[in-house]
Amino acid sequence: MTLTLDDRTKIFDKVCRLVATKHFDPAMNGADWNSLVRDRRDHILACTDEAFEKEVHKLVCELKTSHTGFRHAGMRNIPARHAINATLQRVGVNGSERWMFQDVHRGGPAFVAGIRPGDLLLECGGREVRPPHDLTFSVGESAKLLVEKLHGEVQEVKVQLPMPKSQKHPVTAPQAVTTERLSDEIGLLRVAMFPGAIGIDVAKDIDRGIDALNGCHRLIVDLRGNTGGGIGGLRLMSYLTPGKLEVGYSLTRKRRERGYRREELTRFGRIPSHKSTLLWLVARYAFVEKSILVVTEGLGNQPFHRRVVLMVNEHTASAGEMVSAFAEENNLAIIVGTKTPGRLLSGSAYKVGHGYILGLPVAAYMTWQGRMLENNGIVPKFSVELSRDSLREGRDTQLDTAVEVAKAL
Repeated sequence: MTLTLDDRTKIFDKVCRLVATKHFDPAMNGADWNSLVRDRRDHILACTDEAFEKEVHKLVCELKTSHTGFRHAGMRNIPARHAINATLQRVGVNGSERWMFQDVHRGGPAFVAGIRPGDLLLECGGREVRPPHDLTFSVGESAKLLVEKLHGEVQEVKVQLPMPKSQKHPVTAPQAVTTERLSDEIGLLRVAMFPGAIGIDVAKDIDRGIDALNGCHRLIVDLRGNTGGGIGGLRLMSYLTPGKLEVGYSLTRKRRERGYRREELTRFGRIPSHKSTLLWLVARYAFVEKSILVVTEGLGNQPFHRRVVLMVNEHTASAGEMVSAFAEENNLAIIVGTKTPGRLLSGSAYKVGHGYILGLPVAAYMTWQGRMLENNGIVPKFSVELSRDSLREGRDTQLDTAVEVAKAL
């Protein structure tokens, strides 16, 4: 497909209108959207198709907001964290930089292919990949990666990328929840993401995970690399406190401009047990303003209460940050790891013609104490980097710290 100048102009103008009318606040990070458009319009419209896509994406990214981007629905250039359920960390190797696989979620394409934390990425499809260039994929295809394993051997691995269910949100789902008993006293609950808008399935997975750790009086929750998702994180937050407690609220552009009292927002405080209940939820929330107050479910006392450690890193985003902020503000857990990225706006995807999709944040999230986490993130009480040298020795420096903190609680 080749776009004409008229095609590019119509797409570009629609993008500009949507940013001006749908974005929660284009100026929230100091960007002057109108000036950006004026300065780059002629250059962008003169680009060929591939350059046009890249330049429009660069333009909207100048807003410096999460869930903001421009791409073709052909599902190419999907980041590794979404395509193969693995994150990457820059590391120094022999005087230069390489990408190290960091969070490799169980059940995802990278894990199935045999990639593990600490492995170095050397090539993708026969081409060398080094920072700052990202590792991206065309979803639905296979990719050959050359990796250096922890102990030095170089292997070629084939990663098979499944087709996602949605072109608007091309995310591959790993095994969302896994558990491990680290000792008779300490349980480990890993949550890779919170799939599903309402989160019925992941809520049940969390229930089963907590049941599997029955008898543990200390709990470590590993949210490293958690890409977020829907409201399923409410179930995890509800296990951290016995009663009903305000978490925070989403805020739409219309509600912000009109004014509001947080106590008067529509309350959401229960993840349904069965999907048949979704019809009732649609009926209840279909005609109300989309600014929602989230409240924990009141699941009662747990043996690990006040003895919880949360692990986060620079890839813990969205709903993962919501959980972390709630635990921190209410002194329900100690945070260990590295600072989270501050990516907590609610996004929507808009079709803008010829197969192109524009992603925009349409609502902000505020904690109950009034913090906006976007671009701020969560700073751990115990800051610990993941060390490849320690991984080579069979140790996870962040998990080791979390265990010591849990023992002291």
